[in-house]
Amino acid sequence: MRLEVLPVTGIGEVLPGDDLAALIGDAAPWLRDGDVLVVTSKIVSKAEGRLVDLPADDPDRSRVRDEVLAAETVEVVARRGATRIVRTRHGFVMAAAGIDNSNVAPTRLVLLPVDPDRSARQLRAGLHARLGLDLAVVVSDTMGRPWRNGLTDVALGAAGIDPVRDYRGQFDRYGNELRLTQMAVVDEMAAAGDLVKGKSEQVPVAVVRGYPWRPEPSAGPAGPDGPGVHPLIREPGQDLFTLGTAEARRAGLLAAATLPPAGPAGAPATGVDDPRPVDGETVARAVRLVSEVVAPGTRFELADADDQRTAADGLPADGLPADAAYPVLLRCRPPGDTPPDLVRFGADLHRLRAALAADGVASAELGTVAGPDGTVVALGLVAPP
Repeated sequence: MRLEVLPVTGIGEVLPGDDLAALIGDAAPWLRDGDVLVVTSKIVSKAEGRLVDLPADDPDRSRVRDEVLAAETVEVVARRGATRIVRTRHGFVMAAAGIDNSNVAPTRLVLLPVDPDRSARQLRAGLHARLGLDLAVVVSDTMGRPWRNGLTDVALGAAGIDPVRDYRGQFDRYGNELRLTQMAVVDEMAAAGDLVKGKSEQVPVAVVRGYPWRPEPSAGPAGPDGPGVHPLIREPGQDLFTLGTAEARRAGLLAAATLPPAGPAGAPATGVDDPRPVDGETVARAVRLVSEVVAPGTRFELADADDQRTAADGLPADGLPADAAYPVLLRCRPPGDTPPDLVRFGADLHRLRAALAADGVASAELGTVAGPDGTVVALGLVAPP
C-alpha cells in the first residue's frame, strides 16, 4: 500500500452559513474517487455557527468561558490548576470540552460541532452531489493522551469509512492468534492529515490518498456512511482512566468514610453457597498498614483457618450461622474498656475495614463478646466475587 497526504490550500476564512462542500470543492478540483478527506472540526463549527462571543476584559471574560464550559460538560474527569478534563455530551474526554479560541477572533470561542458524525455525513453527501465522487470524510480535532506529552489529532466524526480495522481472530506470521488488536483507522487518518495541515498554516483540510477504505458491499447495518466514531468511544464503566488522580483519591476517601457496617455494596450476605476465601497476606498487609496509627494496645488477630468457630465463641446465635458466608474471621480487641478506649477502637476498626476494602475484601461486624480477657469484636471477611 502506498499513501499520499496532500494539503488543501486556498479555502480562506470560513463564516457561519458557509457551504463547506462548495469551499472544499472549489479549492481542490483535483480530488479523486476514493480519497479520504480530513477536515478540522474548527471550520465545521464555524460553518455551523458554533461560536460564542467573549467580553473583552476579565472578570466577565472568565465568567463567560466558565459558563460555556459548564454547558458543554457532562462530567469533570480531572482538574489541575485552571485546566479541566471533562466528558462532553458526545462522550469525548477532552481538555476544556474541546472549546478553543485559536484561529478565531480574540473575542470569540469555538465550540465542537453538535454532532460531528452528522456533519461528516452531510459534507460527504454535499461533495458527492457537487463533484460526483465517492469520498470518505473524517472530522478531526486535537487531543492530549494519558501518559504521554504532546498532542495529536483524532477523529470526532466520520462518514463512509469504518472507524476500526479489526484484526481479532487473525494470525500473525508466527501463528499467534490476535485477540485484542483493533486499529483506530479514523484516528490514524486524522493524525496523518495533521502532518500537512499544521496548527498555524491555515490549512484546515487534508486528503489521504491510497487507503482502501471502502466497506464491504453490504455496508453493514449502519449503511454506506458507516457507524461514525461511536465504536471508538469507550463506555465509562470500561475506562481505566475514568477519574484523574485527585478525583480518584477523593472518591476513595468518600467511599471509606461511608463504608457500611455490613460490608461494601454487593458483599455477600450470610448463607451464600460458595464464598471465596480471603488471602491471609492481604489481611496481614492491611493490619500492618494501620498498625502505626491505631491506639497502643489495639489488636487484630487472624483466626486460624481450622479454628474459625472458636474465633467466634460467644457470639449471639444469629451472629455466625453454620453456613456463614464469611470464611475468615478477625478477633479485634480494643486497648481497654473505658469509654475513650472504645471510642478510639471504633475509629481503629473502621481504619482496618477501609484498608481491607481498598484490596477488595468485604467485611462485616458479626458481633461483640465481653470475655474474661476483654471485649472482642468478630470481623467477618470475604473476598470479592
